Amino acid sequence: MPITVTAPEGVLTPTGEREILPRLSAALIEASGATGNAFFTGIVGGTVHILPLHRIYAGGANRPVVMVELKLPNIGLGSIETRNAFITAAAGIVAELCVPGHRPENTWINIVNAPDGGWGIGSRQYSGEALVAAATAAAQ
Repeated sequence: MPITVTAPEGVLTPTGEREILPRLSAALIEASGATGNAFFTGIVGGTVHILPLHRIYAGGANRPVVMVELKLPNIGLGSIETRNAFITAAAGIVAELCVPGHRPENTWINIVNAPDGGWGIGSRQYSGEALVAAATAAAQ
């Protein structure tokens, strides 16, 4: 389940650049109720993109926005409560890993869902049912 972080240079601390993906991954796993599930943990990953400030815009102007985008199958974080748990955790993680003065309104978190059957690992297509079955088998 890919997590993409896009941030302007100098907004995440050096430690933040290293720690943001592992911490967001852990937050997703926890919000999903999948702590300790080897299958679920193994399919959570992502990238961190650090761009010059002049390449990040909000409201039509350069602004130091840190964007966290999470892509999930449509069964992922299946309730308002679990989505809220991830968003709250992610916002806190970003706040901890940014330089002093980063404003909360400059942290954007977006959850995008793939339709059923629109999720794949390697050449294997997974339906929501197949993902649940694989995660359930790994939990046993």
